Amino acid sequence: MKQNNETIVTEFLLLGFSLLKDTRLYLFIVIFIIYIVTITCNIFIVIIVKTERRLHKPMYFFIGGLSFLEIWFPSVTVPRLLWSLKTRKDSISLVGCMLQFYFHFALGAIEIFLLTAMAYDRYVAICNPLRYFMIMSPKICILLIVGSWVGGFSAVVGPCLQISTLSFCGGNQIDHYYCDLAPLLKLSCSETSSIETQFFCLSLLVILGCFFLIIVSYLCIIRTTMRLPTASGRKKAFSTFASHLIVVLLFYSTSIFMFVRPSTGGLLHVNKILSVFPSIVTPLLNPIIYTLRNHEVIEAIKKTTMKMNVFRIPVVRDRVL
Repeated sequence: MKQNNETIVTEFLLLGFSLLKDTRLYLFIVIFIIYIVTITCNIFIVIIVKTERRLHKPMYFFIGGLSFLEIWFPSVTVPRLLWSLKTRKDSISLVGCMLQFYFHFALGAIEIFLLTAMAYDRYVAICNPLRYFMIMSPKICILLIVGSWVGGFSAVVGPCLQISTLSFCGGNQIDHYYCDLAPLLKLSCSETSSIETQFFCLSLLVILGCFFLIIVSYLCIIRTTMRLPTASGRKKAFSTFASHLIVVLLFYSTSIFMFVRPSTGGLLHVNKILSVFPSIVTPLLNPIIYTLRNHEVIEAIKKTTMKMNVFRIPVVRDRVL
């Protein structure tokens, strides 16, 4: 359709990764395996936390909540990327692009809020252990989980509504594998400076605000840990928050670089590469990190697998006459 000699865009082309045919096939296989393993591991963690009574504690409640989130977060972008790699069909409708943008950033914001809640849980467990189960009651844990989801879905509504009102007439090729903010604004023929400013301020508030709270929590945790009289006590305290700290560093190291800067127009190709980590790699590493560094989770997994007879081979005994 023509209007004022400008083509109005009704669908976009996600360029993804410009690769040769054989390379696209190898990338498809690698990402497909990572995605299947990610979904399987996170579903398994959710089931373990739900069914094993020894894991009915606030810390594991949050781990289960994080694993549940990691089932959906990569599912917003990865299946569409796999479809594009396999079929070379790169088009996505304007409505589909807006939905993908909304859910990707909303689920990312939920993860930020959830990691902050988990940092608070570790702070209470180490700095105020005698009142831990009173402070982190089931009601408080549920409120923190629900609040993270409500906050994440609410935070992105404003920018998403503003982007949906833009006119796109500067081409329809998005140099990314999902509908990211910067390439979308680059294609718009409308004024986008206000959206850039709003999104930057929102990223500053959500990402750096939560990161500041996490840093304060861990400074208090480390100070309390270093005051413990015995080395074994310090080691035990450190083991209770080390996994969460690793997850926080993995997620925030890329998120801060990608979104907490005033300009969205530069380093688009670098953003595309870095976005693989929070969208694809981190959801796989999270359950692995929490599993390998947690004795109770490992024991619960062993117990569950024994119940399911996964590793048992039926033995036929000779009948004695």
